[in-house]
Amino acid sequence: MRVLVTGHTGFIGSLMVPFLRAEGHDIVGMDTDYYRDCGFVGSLAEVPSIQRDIRDAKPSDLEGFDAVIHLAALSNDPLGNLDPELTYDINHRATVHLAKLARQAGVSRFLFSSSCSNYGASGDGLLDENAPFNPVTPYGVSKVRAEQDLLPLATDQFSPVLLRSATAYGVSPRVRCDIVLNNLTAWAVATGKVRIKSDGTPWRPIVHVEDICRAFAAALTAPREAIHRQAFNVGQREENYRIRELAEIVRDTVPGCTIEFASGAGPDARNYRVDCSKIARALPGFVPRWTARDGARELYQAFGQAGITVQDFEGFRFRRIGQIEKLLAEGRVDRQLRWNA
Repeated sequence: MRVLVTGHTGFIGSLMVPFLRAEGHDIVGMDTDYYRDCGFVGSLAEVPSIQRDIRDAKPSDLEGFDAVIHLAALSNDPLGNLDPELTYDINHRATVHLAKLARQAGVSRFLFSSSCSNYGASGDGLLDENAPFNPVTPYGVSKVRAEQDLLPLATDQFSPVLLRSATAYGVSPRVRCDIVLNNLTAWAVATGKVRIKSDGTPWRPIVHVEDICRAFAAALTAPREAIHRQAFNVGQREENYRIRELAEIVRDTVPGCTIEFASGAGPDARNYRVDCSKIARALPGFVPRWTARDGARELYQAFGQAGITVQDFEGFRFRRIGQIEKLLAEGRVDRQLRWNA
């Protein structure tokens, strides 16, 4: 299949591209490339690409593709909180604009990278895809609004698919350390302390970035009736953890480290567990291979070899809000996050 991958140079996209190419797909990328200064290990796969803000996507950008994998977004809560209206513009309105262009161009599948953050403050119960949304941040709200406007675009020829990934973790060429397991492991490697920034009680489902790639690859090739106008929680039921449980896994993985709570650590309204049995039934091609313990070992090895420092993961390189704030401070982007000439 010929596939357009938006956000192809980001944390997920930089692994998605080589993964899909290995599956035999013809890949073109589209990215505004905010994180060009934020490389970790390895290099990005070289594919034809369109350097474009998704807000500025043109009809010609979508011509000739069988599918779109839409990853591009302001990708977490701190970024979403920077300017909520801007978050809705990029994550919601630009997503719908892109999907409409895809439909007009004859693209048959639009795979949207949504999030289990949609469930937000949902307590301890296990949530399937029919559970009510309760987002607590602009990021979560933006994903919910995008989902709600994508599904009505479905036709007999156009299939929007909503892939609600659990919180990602793992190593990639554009690694992030502002996500829970990556952050806990980075602190442990750099300081010998597994630093918990909440009271440790909230639930989080987590999924390795490579398994996210596997889910999208399975949705690309699944029979249309299995994915058309459907939502899927992406992860494994067994991979729901309380934050303190993830901290204990990291403590057991990184020799000599101990757990500590950050100053002022308290409750976190974001609390949700997800049921991932639907994707296992509907997409038998999706076979996840990672667990939190495997991921902690991978991260420990990679961060140790790189000599990661607190400045790396609390500064701009591996923290998305840090990089955007740096671009703003340097005048490289304007307040609407558009590149200055």
